[in-house]
Amino acid sequence: MTSTISSGAPARTATAERGAWTVILCWVTVMLEGYDLVVLGALIPTLLKTQHLGMTAGDATTIATLSLVGVAIGAVCVGPLADRLGRRMVLIGSVVLFSVFTFLVPLAGSVTMFAVLRLVAGLGLGACMPVSLTMMAEHMPASRRARASTLTMTGYHTGAVITSLLALQFTGNWHLLFYVAGVAGLVVAAIQWFRLPESEAFVEAKQATDTQRVPLTELLKPAYLRAGIGIWVASFMGLLLVYGLNTWLPKLMNDAGYPVPTAVTQLLILNVGGVIGLVIGGFVADRRGIKGTTLGWFGASVLMLACLSIKMDSNLMLNTVVFFTGVFVFSAMVLVYAYVTNYYPASVRSTALGSASGIGRIGSIVGPTITGALVTAGIGHPWGFYFFAAVAVLGFLAVLTLPRRPQHTEPEAVEPTA
Repeated sequence: MTSTISSGAPARTATAERGAWTVILCWVTVMLEGYDLVVLGALIPTLLKTQHLGMTAGDATTIATLSLVGVAIGAVCVGPLADRLGRRMVLIGSVVLFSVFTFLVPLAGSVTMFAVLRLVAGLGLGACMPVSLTMMAEHMPASRRARASTLTMTGYHTGAVITSLLALQFTGNWHLLFYVAGVAGLVVAAIQWFRLPESEAFVEAKQATDTQRVPLTELLKPAYLRAGIGIWVASFMGLLLVYGLNTWLPKLMNDAGYPVPTAVTQLLILNVGGVIGLVIGGFVADRRGIKGTTLGWFGASVLMLACLSIKMDSNLMLNTVVFFTGVFVFSAMVLVYAYVTNYYPASVRSTALGSASGIGRIGSIVGPTITGALVTAGIGHPWGFYFFAAVAVLGFLAVLTLPRRPQHTEPEAVEPTA
């Protein structure tokens, strides 16, 4: 008996250590994505002011759009690769891809080359989040899948905050922000090579099937189609809200009559609410059910966004509404991803998550574009918030169509702290 116990303890310790590395490295990867996706937006005013490479506002818009297009393509394409080749190698390759091309951005000799480098970097960047979320979900027991997704996504907002702080310090030396991202990404990839384990759920799924590839058409089969349509619509609407608000909230607030400092402060409050909402949303979803919680979060988002269309005389009231808008909007989006990781079996999980992320990224392009058009037309407030509230309603209806039970049964994963 003593021998059995003594041999089991090292095994549990090794499992816990692998689990800890999975958590840390996936979180850091998502943090790098948050950093890299925000860095261009933070530097556009400087690039235009200094007329870097003769860049115009139209050029900057094109570059930003191509970056998001690259992210969308990377997110869609990575799923089948990760379900065929494994999560570990695909994640490491994605980190290397975006790190190398991000490092090269300051060396671009023309606006065209600048845009091409950002497009290719976006391909790697878009692949990182779906694979990281998949690995985290497969590492956790099914009862903690929602928390795995929401806590991982706090890394995204942490990266965005780091970018903002560095941009304030190194405005004159903006090149450093790209170099830092590139070097940091390569360091993370090197650590992943030695410390990141392959997903045990993936290994078991590959041993149980002879399937060599998982095409996107797998998601169109009757067993998955209903859920797939609902997930794609909800993901599109969710990321439309996230990117639309993060891009235009200060301008919408300013158009409503709030002074510029107050309007800019709302963006910080929104993202602080987002981090807290991610933590709370994951715990609630694991206890009360992912679908029901996601419905509640989208429903609350409708209410908060509608309230923002009303001019408020009290700063306390305004800050409160903006804070809770962040709490519900940002985590509603991530809870859709949590549903994906819980609903689909390991054999198609990464493909499903990649498709949800990729289609959602289209929403991330559409949201700022439509809101910008409303602002240009002089009706950003209140119609921008009417538009966002209507989008949240569509997200709610999409989640309402989702099946409540997972399309598979699988054994509980080992707790990482065991």
